[in-house]
Amino acid sequence: MQKELLKLNGHNNDRLTVKDYFIQTGFYDLLPMAKQIAKDHSYDQTEMIEAICKVSDKFFQYPPTRNRTAWFKMVFLEKLAEARADIMVFRSKQGR
Repeated sequence: MQKELLKLNGHNNDRLTVKDYFIQTGFYDLLPMAKQIAKDHSYDQTEMIEAICKVSDKFFQYPPTRNRTAWFKMVFLEKLAEARADIMVFRSKQGR
């Protein structure tokens, strides 16, 4: 998902911000809430970027039927945990 967003933006570097990802995925209005959730649960920006890509994927598979904000909060927190696990596995395979 991240590489697709880079192509959409026309960027040829990997230095997009969290804000850029939220804009491209259509969740920019929920960025303040997402930042607060990440802060409250001690997640970093890398985990937030991975999580918003996962949220976007889930949004297209299973969109919210009623309350988009509540759906986002629940799914984002779930995907933050998945993102942390994915990043830890990736880093352990890289020998970091």
